Amino acid sequence: MAGPARGRDVDRPGGNALVSRFVRTLVITVSVAFVAVLLIVPLTTVFAEAFSGGVAEYLAVFKDPDTLAAIRLTLIAAAVVVPLNTLFGVAAAYAIARFEFRGKNLLTTLIDLPFAVSPVVSGLVYVFLFGANGWFGAWLDENDISIVFALPGIILATLFVTFPYVARELIPLMQMLGIDEEEAAISLGAGAWRTFFRVTMPKIKWGVLYGVILCNARAMGEFGAVSVVSGHIRGVTTTMPLHVEILYNEYAFVAAFAVASALSVLGIVTVIIKSALEWRSAARQG
Repeated sequence: MAGPARGRDVDRPGGNALVSRFVRTLVITVSVAFVAVLLIVPLTTVFAEAFSGGVAEYLAVFKDPDTLAAIRLTLIAAAVVVPLNTLFGVAAAYAIARFEFRGKNLLTTLIDLPFAVSPVVSGLVYVFLFGANGWFGAWLDENDISIVFALPGIILATLFVTFPYVARELIPLMQMLGIDEEEAAISLGAGAWRTFFRVTMPKIKWGVLYGVILCNARAMGEFGAVSVVSGHIRGVTTTMPLHVEILYNEYAFVAAFAVASALSVLGIVTVIIKSALEWRSAARQG
């Protein structure tokens, strides 16, 4: 009789509440500890090391010509890549969500390709194509065109690793929204472009902004692909992540962590904007 009695005690509401409270506490504790160890502690260390020499030394890092060149190159690459990926993402999502055509599944698969391929591999592909000994290397050299170890190569590599972000945000969103309102607008005489900008775009604008934010964050923080195609020419082809590596390898730890802190700030701002957009989108839907 003792065994069944214990089983009945577990089935009581109080017992279930106790187990539920324990599981909830355990899950929350593990989650907080995981975030603290992998995110909060490293970020705190970055800023602590960056300001270990004082505010004056921290600010002096950003007066260095090589650091300014790295920041400028990072911003230029992002300024080119993000608009191009936004146009591609909107067009690809519209085509996949609204039309049936041969190769649709292949296009969807190819959009996910940068998530599966190592960034280093994608960088090597561009070196193989446009490098001095690549397929088009001789022709590029004859026409005095530089792609690898120059700004175009950095843009191409960054473009490759970031192009899924906008499309992947919009494809499920547009599939979920359906086409009823668009068909109604067209039946009332609205043209395709007017329907898109007056009906479709207002419904997907938060998804577009969300994708743009993620794309921009990845573009500014990309290391692997850019490292391969840049050549690490200091002050010429080094972006902020590459400049951090160079400074760290030269034992300029304060400078390295100072530049890393700037990248961290960009990441934190990205998360804040993303959360704000999610909150506003949820509020509007509510």
